[in-house]
Amino acid sequence: MASSSGLRELQRELEAKANDLSKIQKDISKNHQVRKKFTIQLGENELVLKELDLLSEDANVFKLIGPVLVKQDLAEARANVRKRIEYISAELKRLDATLQDLEEKQNSKKEMMLKLQQRAQSLQAGKAKA
Repeated sequence: MASSSGLRELQRELEAKANDLSKIQKDISKNHQVRKKFTIQLGENELVLKELDLLSEDANVFKLIGPVLVKQDLAEARANVRKRIEYISAELKRLDATLQDLEEKQNSKKEMMLKLQQRAQSLQAGKAKA
């Protein structure tokens, strides 16, 4: 009877680890989605910066604020875009670090689940022999 309750306990533990693993996988998926959004924004901002660099210093630059186009200084526009690129790059680095941490947790949970499954199989094999 002791091995039967031990087996049930192992199964409960295995279910809990599976739930944890599922949550981590959802977080990884969410991280990928956010990272994709930031990567697209980074590309767009880099393109805008290239276009601004092509302009002559006396060119008119306008910024869309709500429904209104407002004239903006070229140097200010370049500075704003550079700041945005810095911010997005920093966010991407942060997301990469978070992703690496999540993947390490995922691998750890998988290893723990594998060990639990092996213990459950050895308990079942011992139970079958008895």
